[in-house]
Amino acid sequence: METAGPGTHSAPVFRFADGADVPQLVPLIESAYRGDASRTGWTTEADLLDGQRTDEDGVRAVVGDGGSRVLLAEADGEILACCHIEHRGAHAYFGMFAVRPQRQGGGLGRAVMAEAERVARAEWGAREMHMTVIRQREELISWYERRGYRRTGEMSPFPYGDERFGIPRRDDLEFELLIKDLG
Repeated sequence: METAGPGTHSAPVFRFADGADVPQLVPLIESAYRGDASRTGWTTEADLLDGQRTDEDGVRAVVGDGGSRVLLAEADGEILACCHIEHRGAHAYFGMFAVRPQRQGGGLGRAVMAEAERVARAEWGAREMHMTVIRQREELISWYERRGYRRTGEMSPFPYGDERFGIPRRDDLEFELLIKDLG
C-alpha cells in the first residue's frame, strides 16, 4: 500500500492505526482543522469553530472499534495523514480525514481517500462511501465532488452544546450527507 509523495518527500506507506498511534493522531487532526496552525492549509474550520476537533478518548474509541479502521499515511516515521472508515452494511462511512497542513495540496489527501475507498470495497464489499461535511464548507464539498461524491441535500444537525466537537462561532451549522458509488 504505497503512493508517490509530493515534491521531494518520501513516498508515504499506508497502514492501519493501533492504540499506540492515538497520541500522534489527535494533534494531526487538530492541526488540519483548528487554530492558527490549520490556517496554513486549506481545510481549516477555524472561522466556523473554536475549541477541539477531537480528543484522545474519541480517537481511541474508533481505533479500537472492530467495525472500523483508521487508515494512516506515514513517511520517515511520521504520520502525515489519516482517515476513519467504518463498515455500515452496504456502505462505509468516511470521516476523521486529516492531512498535515504543510502537505495539503500535493495529492496526499487524494491518495488517502482512494486507499480508503479501495479498502471499503475489497474488505467489506461496500457499494457506497458516505460522509458528512459541514454544509458551509463549500470549497471542501467542491473538492469531494471532484472526487466523485455527490451532494444529497440530506442534512443533520451540528451537535451544539457538545464541546467535544468544537465551539461554534455561528448558529447555522449543519452537516450534509455526501455519497460516492464505489462500483
